[in-house]
Amino acid sequence: MTSLDKATEDTTQQDDARAVTEAALFEAFGGVRGMVETVLPGLLFVTIFTISKDLHWSAIAALAVSLVLVVVRLAMKDTVKHAFSGVFGVAFGVVFAMFTGNAKDFYLPGMLYTLGLALAYIITTLAGVPLIGLILGPVFKENLSWRTRNPGRKKAYAKASWAWGLILLGKCAILFPLYWWANTAQLGWVLVALKIPPFLLAVWLTWVFLAKAPAPIDVFAEMEAEEKTEEERKAALAAEQGGTTGGRHRRET
Repeated sequence: MTSLDKATEDTTQQDDARAVTEAALFEAFGGVRGMVETVLPGLLFVTIFTISKDLHWSAIAALAVSLVLVVVRLAMKDTVKHAFSGVFGVAFGVVFAMFTGNAKDFYLPGMLYTLGLALAYIITTLAGVPLIGLILGPVFKENLSWRTRNPGRKKAYAKASWAWGLILLGKCAILFPLYWWANTAQLGWVLVALKIPPFLLAVWLTWVFLAKAPAPIDVFAEMEAEEKTEEERKAALAAEQGGTTGGRHRRET
């Protein structure tokens, strides 16, 4: 193999690794459709509330569109995890806002979830088990092999988790003061505006870190190979025992 061929092969492998990473991130975080399902209920809530100042109709509309998104997913026999998470998030917001009578409280559960998620990214990284690795490990079919067998990949997951944690903390630093100082419409529009850009930044940084990291160890393929080897060993042993029994039978005859 010439140096040119080797360089071409390395480039192809890098391109394949990046393509796999992009596909895994797209699957894990829902892609464009997942983003739409995340933004639409909140956008509908703040739009209706800005126009009507009616908490009940705004909340009902947000919950209704969330349920419609789930029904559409089910009708198309598609994964519903992102749509269901949206329904639960909106439902918590609706219940909280109805209970307190304060329309701003529609956003409070989601804001607290964002804060908790930011802390989870940071704490798990400090503990040596970065959350983004726990999320993406099964998607890449590597499970937790990166913790002990792939230090370069563990480092990339740690960087990505730091990125997610700090970006989400930055988002919280903007939203929580607005929760106290701004009115419902102002908070709602800022929150809608901050739904996608921080998310895209975090996903892009994750892609950058993982694209430069070593390839994942496919533990599922390893398990299948071990099972196949074990089956072949048992088959060979059975054949050997069968041959020995047959030879003994002929001698006795």
